Amino acid sequence: MNLSRTIAKKILKGFNKHFRIFTEITSGAQARFESADWKADRLASRHRIEFYDSRVKETVNYLKENYDTRPETFDQDCWKKVKGHFILLLQNHQQPELAETFFNSVFCRIFPIEFYTNLNIFLRSSVATEYIDSEVPTYEAYYPANTSFFRAIKLILNHSPLSIPFENCHRDCRHMAKSICKYMKNDNRNADLNFQFQVINALFYRNKAAYIVGKAINGHNEYPFAIPLLNNEKGGIYTDALLIGEDSVSRLFSFSYAYFMVEHPVPSAIVSFLQRLMPQRKKEALYSSIGLHKQGKTDFYRGFLHHLDYSDDDLILAPGIPGMVMSVFTLASYPYVFKLIRDYFAPPKEISRQQVEEKYQLVKRHDRVGRMADTLEFSEVLLPLNRFTEDLLKDLESTCKSSIQVVENHKGVKQLKIKHMYIERRMQPLNMALEEAERKGQFDEIERLILSFGDAIKELCAANIFPGDLLYKNFGVTRLRRVVFYDYDEIVYLTDCNFRKIPAPRNSQELMAAEPWYSVGPNDVFPEEFARFLLGNDYIKAAFMKYHADLLDANFWIQKQENIKNGIFEDVFPYPQKYRLQREVSDQ
Repeated sequence: MNLSRTIAKKILKGFNKHFRIFTEITSGAQARFESADWKADRLASRHRIEFYDSRVKETVNYLKENYDTRPETFDQDCWKKVKGHFILLLQNHQQPELAETFFNSVFCRIFPIEFYTNLNIFLRSSVATEYIDSEVPTYEAYYPANTSFFRAIKLILNHSPLSIPFENCHRDCRHMAKSICKYMKNDNRNADLNFQFQVINALFYRNKAAYIVGKAINGHNEYPFAIPLLNNEKGGIYTDALLIGEDSVSRLFSFSYAYFMVEHPVPSAIVSFLQRLMPQRKKEALYSSIGLHKQGKTDFYRGFLHHLDYSDDDLILAPGIPGMVMSVFTLASYPYVFKLIRDYFAPPKEISRQQVEEKYQLVKRHDRVGRMADTLEFSEVLLPLNRFTEDLLKDLESTCKSSIQVVENHKGVKQLKIKHMYIERRMQPLNMALEEAERKGQFDEIERLILSFGDAIKELCAANIFPGDLLYKNFGVTRLRRVVFYDYDEIVYLTDCNFRKIPAPRNSQELMAAEPWYSVGPNDVFPEEFARFLLGNDYIKAAFMKYHADLLDANFWIQKQENIKNGIFEDVFPYPQKYRLQREVSDQ
């Protein structure tokens, strides 16, 4: 067989194995949900993230063992043909865009950056994914005019493949019908001739919920919706809420949540449907949200390179207080920040580069409960040197010298090669948001931000996460005014901490001493001390004490630790309590 075709087939075989295992783990979400096995669900989510790199490594090792893959003997003509054969193999493939990304991963693990051209890898996709055939339709349509409004809602709720019954389906249908009518009445709409519901032909599983996702179409208007189904852990399920509107549904797909498990043979069809529901969510974010974060990374990079070609603003140091561990820069016209680990950390930081990288991996694998920003990790990135401001270059050269190198491309254009960096959504630092609100006299906004700040800490606790450094500068505010944690160098598992009350001084000498009069272990945390650096502002203090005074009490934290140790997984809902539907006491 032709050498280039053999290599192409081997790479595709590696991808097919990856996607088969990915699908097997994803398909198990239904059984885990039905049995309320939340511990297994978290474990499966973590494993699914790790399997991609394992399959890439397997394929790379095979190619290195069986073919000459030394960079110094790189055969341009051969690899150009490998890519050509790979494209032909994708003609009837149902996940061609994912296979292209797998091809890129394999190639980039073998060869250095100077070979990363569109001749050898897929800098641009070679396939269209709009109309890929599938035995499983992307969505089902329901027409109230053909069945009745109530009957259409019942069909939607019972369309799912779940084998456990609703605890009270009639009640849930009634709640749905009432909420939909109320929403459409507020929008001054009656049912038009084309009134219909379109529902994605797969459930979206995450944490303790399974979501029905779709949209209502009425006239020229479309209304995205999501229906969270919860397990009552007594052999039944129930609808917990009805989320209607782009913002409500978009929040479910935020970059701060863990990835959904969605089983469908054509992921591009699911992403396309979701993008029509949420036009503000880019394709890369939606791929990531359904667990295909490597594809999200690919689409992000393609979009970023395109943006660089069609913009001329400079990369600048990110606004806010500079971090001790990361140098952070941004492009004003692009809503992301770029983070490089500094070469050294000034005291009192006592952490290594490897430990910082491990912290970021922890966040990637862990349940982020809507309160930790997802990151994209890149290696060997080339950016045009002339887009960096002088101040930014000076900062990078003085603090991140081991991570950067000035090189020239084949056209003689100077570029900055970045060996390793993280990319996150850009948010307004919480400290700046609070300062802005006070400056404008927006004291209600201060209260909302502090309420969300405390909620973020409590929800992270429920996921066994202690942020370590609670300073406001380490939290950001999203477009939907939600507070999210994004500085991970001091993050630890909550159960690894030793929360203590400060012992009372035994005499006046201890009270007046410059140093603590009590012993302090390496994992000791004294919640009473939080007030010293969090509550210096009267407006902030009033809001904090109103909603979150319990965060200053060691007993609060100790109780959270006990819950986790006893296998109690607290409910953390990705939607406000006011959206939750009423259940009769007899059903609970």
